Amino acid sequence: MAGHSQFKNIMFRKGAQDAKRARMFAKLAREITVAAKSGLPQPEMNPRLRAAIQAARVQNMPKDNIDRAIKRAASGTDGANYEDVRYEGYGPGNVAVIVEALTDNRNRTAAEVRAAFNKNGGTLGETNSVSFNFERVGAVHYGAAVASGDDMLEAAIEAGASDVESGEGGHDVYCAPDDLGGVRDALEGRFGPPEAARLDWRPLVTVPVGDEESAQTLLKFLDLLDDNDDVQRVAANFDIPEAIMERLGA
Repeated sequence: MAGHSQFKNIMFRKGAQDAKRARMFAKLAREITVAAKSGLPQPEMNPRLRAAIQAARVQNMPKDNIDRAIKRAASGTDGANYEDVRYEGYGPGNVAVIVEALTDNRNRTAAEVRAAFNKNGGTLGETNSVSFNFERVGAVHYGAAVASGDDMLEAAIEAGASDVESGEGGHDVYCAPDDLGGVRDALEGRFGPPEAARLDWRPLVTVPVGDEESAQTLLKFLDLLDDNDDVQRVAANFDIPEAIMERLGA
């Protein structure tokens, strides 16, 4: 299992599903509010808001929650000033990790992220200390049932995408960052709204994780990062064999 983003469901999760769902809804709501503040509150006029709303719908977030998040931005009742921050470092097994967060307190978030790295044998570095291991791309994700691999590839090429990865987990379409809007709109016209469309980090190289104990340690570390309320996304360049993933998920 090659891991690099939440498109690939890299997080290894057990138990406390209700709490995790609540945290997920809170993160989605925060992204919607920030997106609405960053531009117009109409999704058709605000690509970031449009993507945030679609991501929330895919996770079955109630419409009332989505509407409240937009209204908080429009009314100014959300007094917090969130900013995008990025942290980079090496996790267990020398796996390169990029953490993207939305925070109203940089000191708090930095301390919590650093603690997660330190407690799990990792090292938090400076900005751009590991990003050279990744390529910044536009990424659009569709479920597997939407189209065959050949049909998705044909449509993606026509839309101007640079690569497509299709499998049981769905279709991941990649493009240059500046082409994301055009590729998303073209695919949406043919297949309907995607499950996700955003800028992402795609690994140029992956680090093999060949034993079960190391894999479990790494996945617990990534799960710990993802459980942080301020963390929106985690990208990592690990490669865990499917056989190990199956044993860990049993």
